[in-house]
Amino acid sequence: MSAIKVRFAPSPTGYMHIGNTRTAIFNWLLARKNGGHFMLRIDDTDKERSKPEYEKAIRESLEWLGLNWDSEAKQSKRFERYEEVTKKLIEDGRIYPCYETAEELDMMRKKLMTKGLPPIYDRSALKLSAEQIEIYEKEGRKPHYRFKLNDGDIVWQDMIRGECKYEAKNLSDPVIIRADGSYLYHLPSVIDDSDFGITHIVRGEDHVTNTAAQIQMFEAIGGKVPTFAHLPLLTGQEGKLSKRLGSIGVLDLKERGIEPMAISSYLAKLGTSEGILPFYDLQSLAMTLDFHKIGRAQPKFSEEELAHFSTHLVRNMPFAAIKDRVDLEEKFWETIKGNLDIVSDCQQWVDICCKEVKPVIENADLCKKAADLLPQEPWNDDTFAQWTSEIKAQTGTKGKELFHPLRLAITAKDAGPELKTLLPLIGYERVYKRLNGIVA
Repeated sequence: MSAIKVRFAPSPTGYMHIGNTRTAIFNWLLARKNGGHFMLRIDDTDKERSKPEYEKAIRESLEWLGLNWDSEAKQSKRFERYEEVTKKLIEDGRIYPCYETAEELDMMRKKLMTKGLPPIYDRSALKLSAEQIEIYEKEGRKPHYRFKLNDGDIVWQDMIRGECKYEAKNLSDPVIIRADGSYLYHLPSVIDDSDFGITHIVRGEDHVTNTAAQIQMFEAIGGKVPTFAHLPLLTGQEGKLSKRLGSIGVLDLKERGIEPMAISSYLAKLGTSEGILPFYDLQSLAMTLDFHKIGRAQPKFSEEELAHFSTHLVRNMPFAAIKDRVDLEEKFWETIKGNLDIVSDCQQWVDICCKEVKPVIENADLCKKAADLLPQEPWNDDTFAQWTSEIKAQTGTKGKELFHPLRLAITAKDAGPELKTLLPLIGYERVYKRLNGIVA
């Protein structure tokens, strides 16, 4: 497994969403667990829909998630190679031109389905005479090209699905090149995977039928067939595939304050036999990867559940995992983290402890008395309990009637970290002034 090489191959025709993020995570984890190689391949053969801004966003998303890559390639730079292989396969009789229009193909499919037959292309293009081809070309028809599948069983051992078996005669010869001359996904991907020595392909189960055809393409070009793993597709909470899932962008989640490790931890364990637990670095998560624990059922993704999980991760985050992102001391982080929803919320507690706050005075007499009884520094862990015990003794106030007015005066907030831990961070002077209703 040490020679493992995987690739993540997004098309820059849109932003990176939760589905292909999950694919990227599993590929990265597989490579890193085995000391292997993770390649980023930009599948930009679609010249019309591929945009530089989408590619930039994909790279930014991967970098933010921490999914660093070891090498990269762009399909738009490799057309000469694809044409070279295509020419050879045409000479070998494995790729052939077809002249049917989209409307004619649609009509053929409908006729077959009406008869209860699978809509498989009948290879009528192979029976065309030279005269008929000449007529079509004079009409201005441009051929599309198909890959001819050889009869026989196509079998592979999938890392998730177990043995997969297809009879080639039950599959349509896949279209390789459109009538406008542009390549579809199949052959360029196979050529790249072969040329770059990709050993394992991890992708969604919507590619299973593609895999059957692509295995014959690997064999036709003399490439080594990789090991495949097909992940069950995510569904929404309603239990079906949702357009919303395809629109949840990684950078949108970043904007909302969702932690990158929450995304990776959640997606790596969703749909497995393991509990969804927070991991604070990707390498630790990688060491737990086990494809045998991935279930066959389509897992239900919940954006709300991810947000709650991210909050749980933040509130238990060790200082070592956050120290490079915040300008805080460890004691301060440990004091406030249990009250944070997102990491950036820590700034409000920095401001409360270190900047001016307009106190909210709910019980002026109580706060004035509390200020008079406030002990001088230095303070320790027992100071707050001793101070509030003295306030109780002298005023008879206790419970919420005591602690809520103190919290409002000192922090101007209804809730937050325990006052006993906040008090030393705020300091005597600010606490004293705020209890007296002074902005401090």
